[in-house]
Amino acid sequence: MHFPPVRAPVKFPGSPAKHSPGLGHSTIMRFLQFPALLLILPAAAALAASEPLPPFKAGAGPAPAPVTAAPKEFVWEAQLQNFDAPIYEREVEKLITQFEATTGRHLVPGAKKKVGLKIYTDSGPGVATPKALVKAVMTALEKRGFEPQNIFLVGLNQLRLRMTGYLPSLVTGETEFKGHPVYVLESGRYYDPVWFYPSPLPEHFDPIFAEKQTRDVPNTSTKDEDRNSYLATPLFLDADFWINLPVYTDHPILGVNGALVNATLWNASNTSRFFRSPASAPEAVAEMSAIPELRSTWIFTIVSLERYQFIGGPYFNSLYTVSEPLVWLSTDPVMLDSLMLARMNKWRQRTGFQPVSDEIQTLQFAEQLGVGSTKTNEAKIIHVGD
Repeated sequence: MHFPPVRAPVKFPGSPAKHSPGLGHSTIMRFLQFPALLLILPAAAALAASEPLPPFKAGAGPAPAPVTAAPKEFVWEAQLQNFDAPIYEREVEKLITQFEATTGRHLVPGAKKKVGLKIYTDSGPGVATPKALVKAVMTALEKRGFEPQNIFLVGLNQLRLRMTGYLPSLVTGETEFKGHPVYVLESGRYYDPVWFYPSPLPEHFDPIFAEKQTRDVPNTSTKDEDRNSYLATPLFLDADFWINLPVYTDHPILGVNGALVNATLWNASNTSRFFRSPASAPEAVAEMSAIPELRSTWIFTIVSLERYQFIGGPYFNSLYTVSEPLVWLSTDPVMLDSLMLARMNKWRQRTGFQPVSDEIQTLQFAEQLGVGSTKTNEAKIIHVGD
């Protein structure tokens, strides 16, 4: 449902694009116009700092410990001896156990008895969420009471989900994720027309081949078609909670293609003529990441640094990839993206390239909306297992 505007347009500092904020329903709203959040940001930030997220409804057993929201700057870090499945399983279990102990928030089935995993495969097999990491997270969830058929994967493109091994091979019909549903967003089956984000994004955007794909496409869509983007609902309507499992590359328009983008633009429809108005993309990422329904069920992001790309992304190029034996877990996607931006810029400078442009304000916009912090010098890195 679209709501009429109630305030004058507002804009992000340093941004050329103005937005007309709209009125949103609070808890059961259909969708939101999030620039209005800037007008209440100081109060919202204070509230976020003082009130923890609600606990999950646990099943039978002893009452859970009081829930404490993790400070957004916390990043739990595990060292990997190698990238084999048993090592991932051991270290992921340590990370999740530490998260539960610190926050009091336990990854157990609630009323819906389902959990979603948002993976990234859209740069192809070279840079995709490691399957060993996904299996380790699934194992940890099954240990905590989730049935395999209730742990589902969400990805964007069917071809690349198949190329990366998340969908069954067309030759053998086999998959390493048998029994786990895989939701392909491009099928169009997982969007609800009453849940939309109004923003001047285009109709359908392939994150890898968009520029070639839209080169000869006439700009004939209506204003309403260009403004409404639909967010996939399984993560925040069908699951007790969901986990973000991105991979990192740079991006010429968004700066960092990682935690924020995987949860927003690569989780939405109606993004085909995207590059016709690239100035709106960083704001859209920030505003979509601030949607209360999405955030309330987004428990954390877990990412492996097994391979990330510092230039040329999101197209895969092995010449510009780096590998570090680390896994991070955090409730703050802005901090994770900021830490990775620093790493990417370090490698760019080492290899003679310019850093990511300061004019790309994706992370700063998200910070203004209270999604997280860009202050990497304040990050609290907790080494799990030390």
